[in-house]
Amino acid sequence: MARDINLNVFYDELMKLLDNLYDKEKDNIAKAAKVCSDAIAKGGVVHVFGSGHSIGFGMEMKGRPGALVPIHHIDMSDFVIKGMVTYADFRDQDNIFERRPHIADKLYALYDIRPEDVFIIISNSGINGVVIDMAITAKNNHHPVIVVTSWQHTSTEESRHPSGKHLYEFGDVVIDNCGPKGDALLETGRPEKVCSVSSITGAFIAQSINLEIVRNLEAEGKEVPLVYDNTVKGYQEHNQALLKKYKGRV
Repeated sequence: MARDINLNVFYDELMKLLDNLYDKEKDNIAKAAKVCSDAIAKGGVVHVFGSGHSIGFGMEMKGRPGALVPIHHIDMSDFVIKGMVTYADFRDQDNIFERRPHIADKLYALYDIRPEDVFIIISNSGINGVVIDMAITAKNNHHPVIVVTSWQHTSTEESRHPSGKHLYEFGDVVIDNCGPKGDALLETGRPEKVCSVSSITGAFIAQSINLEIVRNLEAEGKEVPLVYDNTVKGYQEHNQALLKKYKGRV
């Protein structure tokens, strides 16, 4: 028999999930933010990388009022923009790009990445080649790595990476988004479920890290390189000065 699901059910279940996420992971969020704020205080940049729907995490953290300027959203489509692969190859559904190993080092090499930089790598499943390779590449270059994943999902799936390892195994800090295996939250009473939630939990984690970074920098008397909105006098000059400071890196 189909379950009676509606907006109220979704809201209630989502609030339970977010409450659990906050209670379970707030210390790890604070640890991740400290790694990032320490890097920014030294002139570093936070490189944010996810594949599939996880690209939204980087978009959440970058380029909007209240966001930090030294955030670099790594986008695999840069392979196409830089002419390294064709669009047809990038979109090949028989050889899915995000599942391919041994390409992340080439992606890493596209950017101005410096020793003081840190990585946030996001994957709900944590089993695909490109995110694991990016974590390995970052670790090999001595960068701290923060991982955001679903423990319920990743702990029940075999890795697709040749090493047999999962993304979380490379994290200096690991944040569980507390989402269910498969991502969809609500049981319907039929085989399928509805309402995927990793984008919502990801946005909460991203903004929480952002907030804690700001709080840390302020507490330490460091510059807080935030994007101002257009209600702040002189916002254009402020924002342009920060973009110039990090030009070519973000």
